[in-house]
Amino acid sequence: MRDALSSNIRALRRQRGISQDELAFRAGMHRTYLSDIERTARNVTLDVVERLAAALSVEPWRLLKPGEMDADGGR
Repeated sequence: MRDALSSNIRALRRQRGISQDELAFRAGMHRTYLSDIERTARNVTLDVVERLAAALSVEPWRLLKPGEMDADGGR
């Protein structure tokens, strides 16, 4: 599930042209924490998933679903 979360966050962030700094700011976290999430180096709480989903303007389940985002950033 961490692999799906990290790849979906990265794909959505890139699709929207948002830097890690900007997404971290919008989600109320430090950039290095977001970087760790994108590299699957962190376990996250549902609260963090909800904050990232809100910052990316998607439903939280989209971040957790394997294969939700394709190679060019969306379906």
